[in-house]
Amino acid sequence: MLKLSLLLTFWFFIITLTFVLIFTLLVRKKILYLKYISETVEHIANGKLGLTIDIKGKDELSQLAGNINYMSKELENKFIHERQLEKVKNELITNISHDLRTPLTSIIGYLNLIKSGQYNNENQLQEYFETIYSKSQRLNYLMDELFEFTRLSSPDAVLNLNKVDLASIVQQIVGEYIPIFEKEQLSVQRSITEEDIPVLIDVEKMVRVYENLFMNAIKYSLKPSEIQITFDSIENTTLLQVSNRVENPPEADVNKMFERFFRGDEARVDAQGTGLGLSISKRIMELHNGDIRAEYKDGWISFIVELPMDNEQLQNSS
Repeated sequence: MLKLSLLLTFWFFIITLTFVLIFTLLVRKKILYLKYISETVEHIANGKLGLTIDIKGKDELSQLAGNINYMSKELENKFIHERQLEKVKNELITNISHDLRTPLTSIIGYLNLIKSGQYNNENQLQEYFETIYSKSQRLNYLMDELFEFTRLSSPDAVLNLNKVDLASIVQQIVGEYIPIFEKEQLSVQRSITEEDIPVLIDVEKMVRVYENLFMNAIKYSLKPSEIQITFDSIENTTLLQVSNRVENPPEADVNKMFERFFRGDEARVDAQGTGLGLSISKRIMELHNGDIRAEYKDGWISFIVELPMDNEQLQNSS
């Protein structure tokens, strides 16, 4: 009986010891993993954004590690985004300062000439005033472009949506620009559907997109030549295409023209563009859940504007 009791006691001791050892090993493993998680969080807090923790197991600690990894990646993405915004802001200030300085310098120069009486006669004085007025108009235009770009770039930008027949609007705008095209030795070949194309848009902003493309074609077309304008609907999408001939192929990816302040070749620089027009157009299309892009082929550059006709999602998001 005593022997059996001692044997039971021995086995109980062995089982208890085994349990304690296994429990200690498991707890130690968890403690080491928790320490690893704590050290990683400390590294993240010290600036090593994007640092991740190896996921081990499927318990609460592994879930915690997964949440920390998600937080770390999100912080890294936000930090990268903030740096990009800061870079864009600096580029914006640098480029627009240069663009504003040019007409402002001319205005100050001519005013100094007038102030010091450095003109020969009334005709020359009138020429100075006309130049000052022209440069002032240019300065005002640049300021308007800057304010529009800044306003549309804001995450709080909203659309004033109205349901309209887009085909009739396109027809009207093209008709208004025909005399301007002809004056610039540009003949217009147009094909605009006569069907009603109901869409929900901010009319003022969409007109801005189309006018930007027409003015772009006027500035950079080979002259004399022709401009091709087509507008129709394909399935559930409206499609406007404006094509014009250019003397030289684009030096870079043609869609880089939609980037802020991109002007491309020398001809575009001489045209005194702000480099914001197409970028503004792209932002307007993004707000409408649409798309704008450019293509080049055999001496022709084409701008394609796509706008969804199904505006239910757009209306809900607004």
